[in-house]
Amino acid sequence: MSALEQKTIRNRLLRALPPAEFNFIAPHLTPIDLDMGQTLHRSGDVIDNVYFVESGFISALAVLSDGQPLEIGLIGSEGVDGVSVALGATTSFAETMCQTGGRALRMPAPALERAARIAPYFRDMLLRYAHVFQIQVAQTAACNAHHELGQRLARWLLGAHDRSGVAELSLTQDLIAVMLGVRRSTVSVAAGTLQKAGVIRYQHGRITIVDRVGLENAACECYETVAGEYRRLFGEEQVRSTAESPDRT
Repeated sequence: MSALEQKTIRNRLLRALPPAEFNFIAPHLTPIDLDMGQTLHRSGDVIDNVYFVESGFISALAVLSDGQPLEIGLIGSEGVDGVSVALGATTSFAETMCQTGGRALRMPAPALERAARIAPYFRDMLLRYAHVFQIQVAQTAACNAHHELGQRLARWLLGAHDRSGVAELSLTQDLIAVMLGVRRSTVSVAAGTLQKAGVIRYQHGRITIVDRVGLENAACECYETVAGEYRRLFGEEQVRSTAESPDRT
């Protein structure tokens, strides 16, 4: 397999690293395809690998005692599935499932732990991402408890659009209902309202965002709260091209 070049990397965490740290980590990264519906981690399972998303997006799901999943966060090319390894976790709290096909860079969990000890900028980015992801989880919980479904659906579609990078999403109303923890019939009503407002088009299991600004206006403040945290995570980052190579001893 040819060596990975940082300039071709689409994952924002890896792209933000100083070249010396990326080159230290690159031999432990394996490109893989992600299939729609694929489960990467199950709740309670040992985390053997982490996944730096390159394209597509993943749902992190809390699985309730009756087996019902409820989405608590989204992971796209801004992040990594399994980041809790950097915090000392060995098992996954959430189940993570690919909502679309895509690509990722797989890294063994022990390699990530070692790299986080040796490469300080990598460790800092992982910890900051873990913090921002927790903000997303907390804001999602508050949103689900206090905002009406139309606003929540608009927020979710914006988050999916941000991470997928495409305006047309292959999503059934059944799937959205599971993600938002509501009945399909209520999703149908909310999606119909957004379609009548001219901000989305829904047909044959595909939702197309036709008016991004209008969808932002239809969403609650929770979308901007989380999006702003992600902008702060990456907006002030500069690649440190003059960084020293990590000490491998």
